[in-house]
Amino acid sequence: MTKTIDSTPKKDGFWMPGEFEPHAGTWMIWPERTDNWRLGAKPAQKAFVDVATAIAKFEPVTMCVSLGQFLNARHLLPSQVRVVEMSSNDSWMRDCGPTFIKNGEGEVRGIDWDFNAWGGLESGLYFPWDLDDLVAQKVINIENLDRYKAPLVLEGGSIHVDGEGTLLTTEECLLNANRNPALSKEEIENYMREYLNIEKIIWLGQGVYNDETNGHVDNICCFIRPGVVALTWTEDKDDPQYEISQDAYRRLSEAIDAKGRKLEIHKIIQPGPIYLTQEESEGVDAVDGTLPREAGDRMAGSYINFYMANGGIILPVFDDPNDEEAIRKVRSLFPDREVVPVKAREILLGGGNIHCITQQQCK
Repeated sequence: MTKTIDSTPKKDGFWMPGEFEPHAGTWMIWPERTDNWRLGAKPAQKAFVDVATAIAKFEPVTMCVSLGQFLNARHLLPSQVRVVEMSSNDSWMRDCGPTFIKNGEGEVRGIDWDFNAWGGLESGLYFPWDLDDLVAQKVINIENLDRYKAPLVLEGGSIHVDGEGTLLTTEECLLNANRNPALSKEEIENYMREYLNIEKIIWLGQGVYNDETNGHVDNICCFIRPGVVALTWTEDKDDPQYEISQDAYRRLSEAIDAKGRKLEIHKIIQPGPIYLTQEESEGVDAVDGTLPREAGDRMAGSYINFYMANGGIILPVFDDPNDEEAIRKVRSLFPDREVVPVKAREILLGGGNIHCITQQQCK
């Protein structure tokens, strides 16, 4: 029987493993809101099917789907993907879903963070977000795991860990006044130490240029394995991303991880830049209280937003001139995994990418 534990993972000997460690499976949420996904969300649904199908080659996948979309999703998804009914406000499982943690005996529990749609009433991307805020608890209950309720607004995309005591994040996101305005940097760090059982936090400055999540780290930098990171990159000095990536590289170069190592840094060229077209903009329903999708908007495209499955890498591609170089680079970084490119422009149009729509359950 699942219960909420009045303690912290650190006190109980639990920690968050790296994404590259073994998974019990992957969780996703079906897209349907027409004020974010164009053309009735049909193109996005196809892209989500492609991602789920790719991951299902390597590990179990569960898709959470509303009552109204259940039969449609079940029809479109391959039979090996589990479909469960669950209400939500949108489809960003990385950010509203639970963080799974484990102990040395292999017991798994879940962390339920507070979720406020990337900024709450001040600058959140939609309202309401009450259904999304329940997703983590529901997932933890479905898996019959014990739960920690963390008193902190935090999205899964804002953190990356190496499973050995080091965490990556950005000041732009975690120190943003629209997340935890009453907390100091030190207090936020202490919460992450208690709930993720990490020892060292490496703070980058900003995330990818124009990222509407306020600079989630999972779009600019990630751990490939302990002591090794990948960083989005451009050599174009006129691109606003140039100085952001230069600053991140400087910080990473100067950092020492929890085990005393200097980081090995691999640069992955960014796509594009990628801009929203007039046709794509016109396909989205305009609704008050939701971030508008306007022609000419630069999207926060990045190849770093890939997902590490058991034995596989699900890599976003964009019909972009840099796709092939990114595929080659990622294959060289993961020689023991199959790299599966998936066309992901439709996911990017909604404000994120493959990593943002997935959440790993450790084992």
